[in-house]
Amino acid sequence: MTFRYDDNNKYHRFGRYALVTAMSLVAFVLVWWVVSIIADTNVLPTPLETVNALVDFFEDGYLGNSAWDYIWSSLKLFIQGFLLAMVLAVPLGLVLGFSKTLNTFVTPVIEVLRPIAPMAWAPVFIYGISYGTGPILVVFIGIFFPLLTNIIFGVKKIDPTLIDAARTLGANKLQLFTKVMAPSAVPYVMNGIKVGLGVGWMCIVAAEMYSPMSLGVGYCISNMCMSGLWPSTFAMLIVIAVLGILTTTTAEYLQKYISKRMGVE
Repeated sequence: MTFRYDDNNKYHRFGRYALVTAMSLVAFVLVWWVVSIIADTNVLPTPLETVNALVDFFEDGYLGNSAWDYIWSSLKLFIQGFLLAMVLAVPLGLVLGFSKTLNTFVTPVIEVLRPIAPMAWAPVFIYGISYGTGPILVVFIGIFFPLLTNIIFGVKKIDPTLIDAARTLGANKLQLFTKVMAPSAVPYVMNGIKVGLGVGWMCIVAAEMYSPMSLGVGYCISNMCMSGLWPSTFAMLIVIAVLGILTTTTAEYLQKYISKRMGVE
């Protein structure tokens, strides 16, 4: 089979990336193993102990619940918080990017609230509102501001010549908003989603440690730590890392796919 140069170059880059990634992970595991032996403490288990605990978690579950019960519990809250952020941040970001007057009016409020760490809201939402919906709101806050600021930035970065051309062709404000600005902001929306998803996973895990009714991975980590089950604790950290990687990788793929389909990348 004959490949074009571009194809060969593409496969070469992918192979090199895969090799470097594998070497990086192997080096990380080796350093982890050496440090765990030198430290000689139960708090830092070896990679082998962690893998065994991970296998036990998926085979036997924890405290009468399966591994998938905990994962689904966290995932369900995470998805609800993400969807709530999407529903509010996308239209608001487009409008604020489009209207200078509204942007000037709302920006001071955004700048006051944005620096507050999402976890600072956890006690308020969980104990002040609801044990069940509190973690959802924490995830919402974590995703909302990265998504909102990316969209506003994206709308402002639209090439002015596109706007002028649309106006020359007779586009009104509604058509300018729906046909030019909203599609052009798609890459920034997807980038905001990618950033927000990473923050969202940190939020849901931490929020579940606060909530006494939680049955997610955050509860597992908290309970395992207090019980001194350190290999199981590190196994749960691996679970969280994999979940975060899967969601952000999916968002990155969708970003490239949607941008390519819309011809904006």
